[in-house]
Amino acid sequence: MKLQKQLVHIAVLTALTVALSLLFIFPVPATNGFVTLCEVGIYTAAFLMGPVGGFWVGALSGGMIDLLSGYPQWILFSVLIHGVQGGIAGAIFQKNWRYKNGISLILASLFMVVGYALATAFLYTWPAGIASVFGNILQNVFGGGLTLLLIASLRKINFPLMKEGSK
Repeated sequence: MKLQKQLVHIAVLTALTVALSLLFIFPVPATNGFVTLCEVGIYTAAFLMGPVGGFWVGALSGGMIDLLSGYPQWILFSVLIHGVQGGIAGAIFQKNWRYKNGISLILASLFMVVGYALATAFLYTWPAGIASVFGNILQNVFGGGLTLLLIASLRKINFPLMKEGSK
């Protein structure tokens, strides 16, 4: 029964992440890519469900966003990059560290920015890869900030977060 509940949570968070991302999509012609709010859903899933939930919501939503928004060349990269990004955030969030929220967002964001820079360089050119860095940093800063606000709000209403380390 617990597995079924977790699969439902992953499916709902994936659908919400895809919907939020497709609502606010900003094309970046220099890299043949785009900027979205997918980090909000990925990081929230990681904080609520840990590394497994973060991985699957990141992987599934990353691939679906690319497919539905007309960027199929990015699907494989997005599945891998956003999946690992969610896994990193969820794994660090479970640690008993003082600044785990910030550390998890910084390390997961760093992985995403470097991953997409390399993927862009592979698909197009190194200058395009370098050009993708600023947009991806901006996407992560904005998405991470919104996630921290959302998590703080969920804590205030005693939303049943995943079991986290002591503060």
